[in-house]
Amino acid sequence: MSSHTAWVVLSDGARPTEDIYFLASAAPGLRRRGVAVERFAVSRSFGASWLHGRSLLRRYAGANLLLCRSLPLGWLRWLERHRNAFGYITYLIDDDIFAASNDPTLPAAYRKRMGKIAKLQPRLVSLVDEVVASSAQLARCFFSEHANVQVLTPPLIAPLPSLQHFTLPPSASAHWKIGFYGTRAHLADLMHIAPAIQKMQSQRVDTQVEVMLGSHTPESLITLPRLNAPCPLPWEAFKVYQREHHCHIGLAPLLDTPFNHGKSFIKFFDITAMGGVGIYSNRYPYTEIVRHGENGLLVNDAPVEWRSALEHLLENPKAAANMAQQAAVDAKHLGNIEAAVQFWLKRSEAVPQ
Repeated sequence: MSSHTAWVVLSDGARPTEDIYFLASAAPGLRRRGVAVERFAVSRSFGASWLHGRSLLRRYAGANLLLCRSLPLGWLRWLERHRNAFGYITYLIDDDIFAASNDPTLPAAYRKRMGKIAKLQPRLVSLVDEVVASSAQLARCFFSEHANVQVLTPPLIAPLPSLQHFTLPPSASAHWKIGFYGTRAHLADLMHIAPAIQKMQSQRVDTQVEVMLGSHTPESLITLPRLNAPCPLPWEAFKVYQREHHCHIGLAPLLDTPFNHGKSFIKFFDITAMGGVGIYSNRYPYTEIVRHGENGLLVNDAPVEWRSALEHLLENPKAAANMAQQAAVDAKHLGNIEAAVQFWLKRSEAVPQ
C-alpha cells in the first residue's frame, strides 16, 4: 500500500466516532477516488500488540493511520517504536476526555474509563502529525499540546425520513413522541429538565415520552404515564432504530460544564434523523447552528423554559413541522459528506512532519 493512497483506522473500538467522521462518511468517497481504506482492530490482551503489530507492518507499512480517541498501552508503546514505518498519522477526538474524567456528574465507571484514556492521551498527541477535533471549542483544548489542530464537524451519515408523522396534530389518539436519545453521560442534563417533562406528561394526554436509558432512566420519570424507556442500544442497532422510528420533538439539554463545553452538534443530526424538531440548550455548540424558531428552539436552563418550549411546539403543530423541515435542509448542508471526503483526501496527500 502506498502512503498517498491508503488509510488504516487503528481501532480501539470507538465505532460511532470512526463511522461518523470517517468510515461511513468519507471512506466510500475516498475509495471511489482510488484511496484504499482499511480498519484494523487492536487487541487489549497482553502481548497481542507485538504479534498483531508485525501483521500490521507486513500489510500496511507506509500507510496513513487514523487513531480515534484511544489506544491500549501496549499498542501505544508499539507505535512509538515503529512510528517511522507509517505515513501521515491523525488523532481524531470528539470529547474532552480530561474534563470527563473529572466531572462528578458523570457515572463513576465512565469517569474511571475516561481517566485511563486521559492519562495516555498526551503520548498519543505527541505521536501524530495532526489532531482533528469535532468542534472549535474542543480544538482549543489541544492548541497548547500540538502545533497542528484542525476542526472537522460531524458529517451526516443517517438518512433523513419523510415528515408524514406531522400530518396529524397531537391528540389522545395520535400521540406526539418526545424523545431523549442521549447516553448516560447526559443523565445529569436530563435530570435537570425532568420537572418540565413531569408536569407536561402529568397534565397532557396527547404526548408520549421516550427516554433511551433503560434501567438508568431517572425515577422521577419512569413512573410517568405513556413513558417508554428502551434500553440503550449498541451502535449498529441504534442506527437501525433511527431509521425505523421517528419522533416529533427531540430534547438536547446541555448544562454548563467543562465536559459539555467540548461537545459537537451531533445531537442536531440525531434528532433530525428521527424526523424531529429539537429543543436545545441555549449555549455552544447549538447556538452555532440553531436559529430559534426556524430550525429548532433554544432555551435557557430553567425547567419552566423547557416546559414552555414543549407547550409551544405542541400547541403550534404547523410551526413545529416547518422547523423540522428546515432542520432537515440545514442538516444536509451542515453535514455535507463531500466536504468530509475532501477533508480526508487532502490529508491522503500530506507528508508526515
